[in-house]
Amino acid sequence: MPPPSTAQQKVFIAQFVSLTGASERQATRYLKSTGFKINEAVDAFYAAGNEPKTSALEAKLDSLFDSLRDDENDEKNKLELESTMDYLSNRLKVSIENAELFIALELVQAPSVGEITRKGYVDGWKATGVGATHQEHAAHIRRLKASLSMDPALFKKVYRYTFVAGRERDQKALSLENAMIYWSILFSPPGMSWETSNHDWLELWKSFLNEKWTRSVNKDMWNMTLEFALKAMADETLSFWTEDGAWPSVIDDFVEWCRVKGITKSESMDVDADA
Repeated sequence: MPPPSTAQQKVFIAQFVSLTGASERQATRYLKSTGFKINEAVDAFYAAGNEPKTSALEAKLDSLFDSLRDDENDEKNKLELESTMDYLSNRLKVSIENAELFIALELVQAPSVGEITRKGYVDGWKATGVGATHQEHAAHIRRLKASLSMDPALFKKVYRYTFVAGRERDQKALSLENAMIYWSILFSPPGMSWETSNHDWLELWKSFLNEKWTRSVNKDMWNMTLEFALKAMADETLSFWTEDGAWPSVIDDFVEWCRVKGITKSESMDVDADA
């Protein structure tokens, strides 16, 4: 693989400096020794006994976080609901009614929908390397929003984090009501639409749950719903599903519900038709 261009090298050096607080000279030395692999270079830097330093970027982000705080209502290291919503809506220009909300919350590792910590904010924005202004941050969120429906890895990361941020503080599972709201948000633009040419799977899933499901939604059910959704979008006949598969029982029941309603054909139906 050819070495990165001079312009690319400068980007890597700036990222290394922002991540470690090292000098440009140190950054260049460690990056060159690892073939400009940023993660390996950072690991080598710390393995050599170097201590993390507060970088200029961290200091700017720390100051930016302070500018968001309301001294009367927020703790030193946390934005409460009002400040969080003001930040998302007015500084990042994020819609709190679609999946864009969860892109931003995942990036800063918000412990809940209405709370942002200083550490999550500084670490999250530092890792992006996009700078330390609200304008740069808002532009980065817009880029992520534009790619959300087409980037399975990004969507999965945002989807899975929604479960964490969406729970009530003392609960291990999502209430069914909240899970339905979050599914509607995530599986609609700018998120990934859960539908195929013949079926609106999101609406079918919600109808099934309204009819048949009364319990809360645990982490396994939440995560496996996405795996099922991705497979259903690739194969609307659901032929990938088998009785002895590793799907949770609620997915098995959904497939059976679809077959009873004639949405998909069962194997027995196919046999009868051939006969």
